[in-house]
Amino acid sequence: MGASFWYSQPWYEDLSREIGVYAAYFIITFIAIIPGFMNAYVAMALFLDKRPKVIDQQKYPPITVLIAAYNEEKSIASTLSGIFLQDYAADIRIIVINDGSSDKTVESIKVLQLTHPNLSLIDLGRNGGKASALNHGLKEVTTDIVISIDADSYVLKDGIRHLVGRYLSDPINTKAVAGEILIRNSRENWITKAQEWDYFLGIATIKRIQSLFQGTMVAQGAFSLYERKTLNELGGWPEMVGEDIVLTWKILSKGYRVGHAENALAFTDCPNTLKRFVRQRQRWSRGLIEAFKANPSILFQPRFSTLYVWWNTMFPLMDIAFTFGFLPGILLACFGVYWIVGPMTLSLLPMAFLLNWQMYLKGKAMFEEEHLKVRANLLGFIFYVFAYGLVLQPACVYGYFSEIFNLRKTWGTK
Repeated sequence: MGASFWYSQPWYEDLSREIGVYAAYFIITFIAIIPGFMNAYVAMALFLDKRPKVIDQQKYPPITVLIAAYNEEKSIASTLSGIFLQDYAADIRIIVINDGSSDKTVESIKVLQLTHPNLSLIDLGRNGGKASALNHGLKEVTTDIVISIDADSYVLKDGIRHLVGRYLSDPINTKAVAGEILIRNSRENWITKAQEWDYFLGIATIKRIQSLFQGTMVAQGAFSLYERKTLNELGGWPEMVGEDIVLTWKILSKGYRVGHAENALAFTDCPNTLKRFVRQRQRWSRGLIEAFKANPSILFQPRFSTLYVWWNTMFPLMDIAFTFGFLPGILLACFGVYWIVGPMTLSLLPMAFLLNWQMYLKGKAMFEEEHLKVRANLLGFIFYVFAYGLVLQPACVYGYFSEIFNLRKTWGTK
């Protein structure tokens, strides 16, 4: 990183003459120097990462699955069927919390209750938000382990066993474990095809290396395990847009560990329109700001995972630099003005390809262990590499400013 900064001095000087010193240093540092360091760090971490094995012959305890549902009549039966088919050597109690749905979600659940006595329903009279719904369900939990699953996620048959196995095999201070979320509706259009690679390569890799350093940053609500005692100690899920990231940071702030089970797979429906995608990433970005506001002391804890907390402070700055620096730079380059983007930018493509190939091989190896195949999705990959950020980063910036200016909040399952 230091060598890159030194080598870039002529670029800093040239751009400073055009747009000013402060703007030039901000844009170059956060579109080139910091992202370059992070990519190199990720590549080395993946190279060194060796997944610890799950301990054989464990005694699996009974668990409770919580599902918050709001207008999920089209997906709830499929989600529950995946749980009914789980290969798990203990009792699984399922509690669905209907959060004031106006469709036939309740009727769908009641039909399944006739043949599945382990399925319970809490029918809330009005919509109160995902965190509120989960907290209502938490009051009814008696098992030591709680697993949250989104109402439109399908868990692979050994997903819960892998998730609990990882928890039982990890260090004793592990209080939550994030599963692996993948996309099942990736064949719908260009935006879902690109998201398939985002989850399979980007999000999965980040969770993998964060757990290597003892602190996965988000135990996502779509499929994660929590220790009930710890949940109660922390007051359950906070009623915020990013309830899962805020809860995870509360767990980390207490000095506990959050793990990751890369082979505990849940397939979910991702946003299939540009508008829904922007709203999702807006919520995620708001959740990041909420996490910082709720847990400021986490920045100063002397532990491995603190590195990634500081990384998260860089993401808003990188997204802003990309949106207001790199995107205009592309437009300028189209007219032959290479202040920010130019022919040299193309030299980074081979390195980007190699990093994505390294991520792909890790994911492919895990898929083979689960007897799955990575589906062909070349067009989605091309869009993911070359154009995904053109939508993603501005959406994130929108989310940061939405939280800063306290705009209206709505809850979603993602």
